Amino acid sequence: MSVKLTGRIASTPSRLLHDEVLEPQFKYEVDHLLPGYIQIEFAMLLEYVRMGLITRQDALPIAQALQAATPETIAPDPGQNMSDISFALERYIEGLLPRPVPCWHMDRSRNDVQACAQVMFGRAQWLEMTGELGQLIQSMDKLAVQYRSVPMPGYTHYQSAQLITPGFYLSSINNEFLQALNRWIQIYDDMNQCPLGAGAMAGVELPWDRQRLSKLLGFRQPRMSALSAVASREWVLRMAGELSTFSVLISRFTTDLIQWGSSEMNFLQLPDELSGISSAMPQKRNFPILERIRGKSAHLTGFYMDMVLAQRNTAFTNLVETSKEAGTHLLSLFQQTKTLLRLLKAVIDHLQFNQDRLLHICKRDFFGGFTLANLLTLEHEIPYRTAQVIAGRYIVRALEHGVSPEPGDPRLLYEACAEAGFQVPDTASLLAASFDVQGGLYAKKSTGSTNPEDVHHMLTAQREHAEKLQREWQDRQGQLQAIEERRERVMKRLLSGKQGKDVSVDAV
Repeated sequence: MSVKLTGRIASTPSRLLHDEVLEPQFKYEVDHLLPGYIQIEFAMLLEYVRMGLITRQDALPIAQALQAATPETIAPDPGQNMSDISFALERYIEGLLPRPVPCWHMDRSRNDVQACAQVMFGRAQWLEMTGELGQLIQSMDKLAVQYRSVPMPGYTHYQSAQLITPGFYLSSINNEFLQALNRWIQIYDDMNQCPLGAGAMAGVELPWDRQRLSKLLGFRQPRMSALSAVASREWVLRMAGELSTFSVLISRFTTDLIQWGSSEMNFLQLPDELSGISSAMPQKRNFPILERIRGKSAHLTGFYMDMVLAQRNTAFTNLVETSKEAGTHLLSLFQQTKTLLRLLKAVIDHLQFNQDRLLHICKRDFFGGFTLANLLTLEHEIPYRTAQVIAGRYIVRALEHGVSPEPGDPRLLYEACAEAGFQVPDTASLLAASFDVQGGLYAKKSTGSTNPEDVHHMLTAQREHAEKLQREWQDRQGQLQAIEERRERVMKRLLSGKQGKDVSVDAV
């Protein structure tokens, strides 16, 4: 049975096209974009009223029908609505009207409406993810504070290198998270532009007030170019690209946790509820949640590449290829990111560092070699490169003789200095100052160092930054919520039949 939606097509979509493409797309949009479509319809209805094209009397049943539209009442039907959500919503509302409203849906296109509904869905998801990241940042800060003075080995080139603390390490990761949070808020602001009024690609003919439409739907401004409004899905690529970059940080962070949780290192522990077992080896205690996190982080880059390739070599205009196919995995991108953030927060909330094990390694390895070379130069005027060679020779000989870093062997250091032509009488005090583990943490004087006092200052600054960004995120959440509440009030006033200016966009 043919439908009267156009004069160019005389038959309905084929069963193959319906089953494989149109119906799955319809179900996705009903499940996730229908609220946006309904809000858009209401906003444009108010504009028809403002322009004098639809009377308040005719607008009332349309508004009532919009309120009745739900995922249960909107269904794909090739014969009635071409299995398209815009046509389905239009047909559903028409079927509830007591009489036709001639101007309703005139001078409009699906293109800008669809683009607008997609942006509304994307910004809501992005705000939700931004909130999840903010919670993770708070958990990281709490753990970093707890361990800011606990010595642990730091590694370069996968070899133990210098004394650090878990708090120093975690504050460094958290700084990266804060930079990401700042970018995420900026991305939200950049994408939050309203496509409505662009029409199919070149604008529309009625005097639609795009500023008012934008305001009513919670956008900060209309999208300036009509063509860009319907052709560009750059916001999708920015989101996916940012999450792909973010996933690299998550992967590197999790790699450290995986290594530190190995039986050889035994730097950290997770509770039983976040641990796993072996079916064959009863002695094993595994942390598969960390593997899950790192594994899921890889999906984000995969989704990004899919979206990039799907948009690449497409014309800069409205296309199903870019507007729908290129966003096939957008929901999965959001869901995987939220799952990743929640899993990682659970790890951070329950992670404990094995302080005795960390201290044992710090006392075992010769981390003070760097300090020893500096002291030989500062206190005995030995040229630095020579001092570095002396420190290296001392460490080699200490290892050969089974001497521990603390208290060390003053005689071996004295001999190494003498061989280089320097008489250093107080080698015992040099070794004590160089290889004192706790003192080594406080020896660093530069800002941003592992010195626990400096870590304290960093954490304080990060907390202030996080609170500022949290307020910005809450402001944006609050703005959308306020707009939603005001729009509901306008809808109720329209449905109640009250007279006056209160059903115009000015009321919102």
